[in-house]
Amino acid sequence: MTNKAAKGKKGTIVAMIAGTKADAVIAIIEKISLKQRNQVTEITLDMAANMGLIAKKCFPNATRVTDRFHVQKLALEALQEIRIKYRWQAIDLENEAIEKARTSKKKYNPVILTNDDTIKQLLARSRYFLYKNKLKWSKNQTERAKILFELYPDIDKAYDLAQDLRNIFEKTTDKIIGLSRLARWHEKVNQSGFKSFNTISRSIINHYQTI
Repeated sequence: MTNKAAKGKKGTIVAMIAGTKADAVIAIIEKISLKQRNQVTEITLDMAANMGLIAKKCFPNATRVTDRFHVQKLALEALQEIRIKYRWQAIDLENEAIEKARTSKKKYNPVILTNDDTIKQLLARSRYFLYKNKLKWSKNQTERAKILFELYPDIDKAYDLAQDLRNIFEKTTDKIIGLSRLARWHEKVNQSGFKSFNTISRSIINHYQTI
């Protein structure tokens, strides 16, 4: 538990509590007087139910805000899940091709893409730039992304969904406008057919009051 107003300096760490069981954490925090705890006006937390319970019980006057980092992290994990799915498929296909070549007593030569990656390498090396905005890609990453998105349109679509969610947080200051943009994002997710993104969409809807 940290104090954001201290900005990383003395007084930032309020408490370090072992474990995440609500009852145990509440018992420790309640050692701080209620008068002091009532001075807390805002708490940033993730979407875990136990954290919400702790915040509500210990800091009754505070507004609870779901940290954007945790919302965006779910979208990035869903994107990576799709990439990893295709990587396993590529590994399976390569193994089959190697075994077929061995049976035929031929040398196996993998397909080499225009950037000198094999398909397996392309999917492995794409991990890092998918976390970033396109404007922050290097020249090599831009080239790799172009090939990746052409071969795997689903990854392209998932990347856009993750970036659209990030842009809502970065470019919206009015909550009503933000909720309207989120509604359009939910519709895009629904049309995408991606199960993992639909799970995130439901999580966001269930935490609308604090996001």
